[in-house]
Amino acid sequence: MGEEKPRRLAREVIYESSWVNLYADAVQFPAGRVIDRHHLLDFERDAVATIVENADGQILMVHAYRYVTDTIEWEIPAGVIDRGETVLNAAQREVREETGYETEGARQVYTYAPMNGIANQVFHVAHCKALSTTGQFDRNEVRDYQWFSIDEIKMMIKENTLRDGFTLTALLLHLSA
Repeated sequence: MGEEKPRRLAREVIYESSWVNLYADAVQFPAGRVIDRHHLLDFERDAVATIVENADGQILMVHAYRYVTDTIEWEIPAGVIDRGETVLNAAQREVREETGYETEGARQVYTYAPMNGIANQVFHVAHCKALSTTGQFDRNEVRDYQWFSIDEIKMMIKENTLRDGFTLTALLLHLSA
């Protein structure tokens, strides 16, 4: 017997953009139940967040502007993967754009769906080593960047000061390795 999955019966477009789409789907589940308006956030591109380590084992973080929450948050460099770009190329590009750092030894650590009940977005976590920096970064996205020790990161987690789920998940994966 094959694996049965819910199937879409109809779709209402509520909103579409180059960033995110919102649909209301009529969905039938394998046992017959139908949900007339199952809302779906559709993201056409995956995203990647990168843990960047220096020779001392410190982690590079950016102080990022967050309009939606009216905050400036400490996060690891992250962003969407451009069409035709690999996860690791995107990881290194985002680090360069947000901090000015060139990196080496990029590797993929994990892939997950952060809101799989309502969104199809996929997040990738990468890791790399820092090389040199130009000191130039996108000041429209990032206020500043800073190196943090593992102990400082653990304290930030303990004190609930890291609020970005992408960053928190990546750092917890890193700390558990």
